[in-house]
Amino acid sequence: MRMGYQADMAVTTLDLADPLLAAAADAFVLGHADGTPFHRPAWMTAVARATSNPAHMLAAVAPSGKIVGLLPLHHVRSRLFGQALVSSAFAVDGGLLADDPAARVALGRAAQQLGADLGGLSVELRGGVSPGGDWTSRCDGHLGFVRPLAADDEAELLAIPRKHRAELRKALANPALRVEHGRDARHMRDHFRIYGESVRNLGTPVFPARLFREVMAVFGEDADITTIYDGDRPVSAVLSLYHAGHVMPYWGGGVQDARRLRSNELMYYRLMGHARTRGCTHFDFGRSKVGSGQAAWKKSFGFEPQPLCYHLWGGDGADRDINPNSPKYQRRIDLWKRLPLPVANLLGPVISRGLG
Repeated sequence: MRMGYQADMAVTTLDLADPLLAAAADAFVLGHADGTPFHRPAWMTAVARATSNPAHMLAAVAPSGKIVGLLPLHHVRSRLFGQALVSSAFAVDGGLLADDPAARVALGRAAQQLGADLGGLSVELRGGVSPGGDWTSRCDGHLGFVRPLAADDEAELLAIPRKHRAELRKALANPALRVEHGRDARHMRDHFRIYGESVRNLGTPVFPARLFREVMAVFGEDADITTIYDGDRPVSAVLSLYHAGHVMPYWGGGVQDARRLRSNELMYYRLMGHARTRGCTHFDFGRSKVGSGQAAWKKSFGFEPQPLCYHLWGGDGADRDINPNSPKYQRRIDLWKRLPLPVANLLGPVISRGLG
């Protein structure tokens, strides 16, 4: 569907079910220095299938037919949290992917028009450049953590600050702990069990298991799972994405016993080594909220935080409040932490589909 023009540029919505259009969009993302996994058609498709939040891939197209800009958007819908267009849903990045200022303006206006057409939705761009104009940019809420991988395991160990390195050495000295990297049904089952327990303990509803399965399926070899076992018991696991030389441990966690075992430390260290064998050069630890314990933990692992900028446009709808630190959610979070795990894993996906 063609949405509008900016000078000699057309903005259109790509049909990601068309293999040729999806391949063209993917080639643009993979060839762009600021492209991320969350711009790729694979991510858009996996989220839409798993959560029923429709995907809209806006493309700025030159007269030659060449794509010169992309803006991936999900229409996130929830009775509890409201609606919005999000780039990209269930992601820590996304936003405008375009070098041409005219393409950025055109895509930003197209996103606003799409929000208006869908009932006055707000638009949230998680990263990328600002479209300019009447968009609001916020750079004080989240931090990103990326650093180069070291040359080998010993250098990687020495790159970790002394206090945290001492904790990791305890895990390395534990003969009962072992690592596996894989993509089969057993790894996915163990990962979901661990991740579900981990987020329940934080008071957060777990995402649908189908979301993890869909991501693994559409990304193929660009995704895998690292699991730490204490004997035969899985205690820590993370689903990682690989993109342009970066490894991104994305959905991860540990059981209650993980802190005593230091298995999370061991997991990320072993993932660094695994990523080097795949030719990766950088470790992307993802985002954390400013002032959070998670941010402090990543810094203690040798990562320097960098502010992340999000760009918002209000539309005609009320702003969504999905911040778990919001005071109105604290009692619910405390209650959620006390739910039996099977109950939390049953109810969580119903709620989390609308978080985006």
